[in-house]
Order: sequence, then structure tokens, then C-alpha cells
Amino acid sequence: MYPVLFRIGSFEIRAYGVMIALGFIAAVFFGMKEAKRKGYNPEIIQDLIFFAMIFGLLGARIYYILFSEPSWYFSHPFEILAVWKGGLAIHGGLIAGFIVGIWFSRSRKIPFWKFADLMAPAMIIGQAVGRGACTLNGCSYGIPTSLPWGVTFTSPDALLPPEFKGIALHPTQFYELFIDLGIFLYIWSVRKKKVDFDGQLFLKYAMLYGVARFFVEFFRGDSLMIGGVIRAAQLTSILILLASSIQYINFKTSYLKGLVNKEAKR
Repeated sequence: MYPVLFRIGSFEIRAYGVMIALGFIAAVFFGMKEAKRKGYNPEIIQDLIFFAMIFGLLGARIYYILFSEPSWYFSHPFEILAVWKGGLAIHGGLIAGFIVGIWFSRSRKIPFWKFADLMAPAMIIGQAVGRGACTLNGCSYGIPTSLPWGVTFTSPDALLPPEFKGIALHPTQFYELFIDLGIFLYIWSVRKKKVDFDGQLFLKYAMLYGVARFFVEFFRGDSLMIGGVIRAAQLTSILILLASSIQYINFKTSYLKGLVNKEAKR
């Protein structure tokens, strides 16, 4: 693909940074659009994205380092800052962003789950656009395949091991990009319809992404491993799926009980 968009002497404009920036811009655009529709000041989204960007990138980098080669990074501390080479794990960014969202909503006195629903479309479209960064950069690559839609990376700047260059690989970047777009279109299409309880949209997003990422990880050629046995992304996806499913069931149960009580009082 095209890890480096263009060079001016020794100065490079890398596709990874450009696409990550576009992902945040997309999140701001759709987040502000939803905030305005729901009667909130759209500028709060700009404030949130600012903090989420800083701590999300930090969380994504820490997650990657902890589950890749922490000892190597600790012995090469300047490489910790080299995010343009890839090495941002989306799960770490999402966890950090979730924590920032709790803090931010409380500081602005906005009910958290209402705020989470507002941000759900913005988050997943940001992920989809940001996944384009990996498509161009060559990171998050797949395992070798003989399927006709396999992709081949030949650029010397692509972030793949030498043994993966020049051969057809599962386009895992595209798999997740299209899945993210599908989740976004679903969330965006149902957001104006009747929502039974606060948090419903966000929890659906979390459950759908947890399932999707779990299965995509089987085709990844660069999975972060825990103890050389368990794929970190799959374990995290299972935990996200379980936590969001339990919360969804609790909210749904409370909602249904409320309906029964209303009917009983008539």
C-alpha cells in the first residue's frame, strides 16, 4: 500500500498519522451532529474528543507495549514514542476512552449512559476511518491466504515482517473496516427510533464490535499474545462482550419491569 504519502527531502507525511487524524475528525463531526440533535451544546464534543484523543492514544500505546515486547521497549525508550511506525491497539484506546467518558460526563453533569449513546456512532465511524491507517501502513496484517481477495504488500516502507511481503494475505484491515462501517450504519439508522433505555445504543455497539473483533483476530498475522497461547484481542473482546451483555440484560430487565408496573397501575 502507501505507508508514506509523500516526501520532501527527509521530511515524510505518513499515511498512518493522516488517517488517525481523519478518524478523530469524523468522530467530532458525527458526535457534534448527535449532540445538536439531542439538545446538547455541540462544543462539548470537541472538548471530549480532545481529552479522548490524548488518553486514547496513550492507552492504545500502553496496551500494545504491554502485550507485545515490553522488555524491548523499556530498553529502547525512544521507540515508545514512535507511534508513526504503528503499534496502537484499538482495545487500549477504547478502554482509556471509556474511562475518560465517565470522568467527562460526570464533570459536565451529563448522565453517562445518555452520553455514551450519543457518542456510539462517533466512536465506531472514527474506528472505521482509523482502520484505513492500517490498510495503508501495512500493520494489522493478515495470515497468508490463497483466496482471490488476498492483498499483497510490496512497499519497503510497509510495516510487515520480510516473510509476509510479496505474498497474498488476508485483508484483515478491510475486514474490520467494513464491519465497523456496517455497525455504524446500523447504529446510525436506529438512533432516531424508539430507544428503550439509556445505554442501549452504546451497549449494542460494544457487543457487536466484541463479536466481530473476536472472529477477525483468527485471521490476523500480528496478534498480540498472552503467554504465547491466548490472543490478547480475543480475550479483551470476550470481556467486553460479557460486560456489555450483562449490563444490557440488566437495563432491559429493569425496562420491562417498569412496563409491567405501569400496566398493573392502570
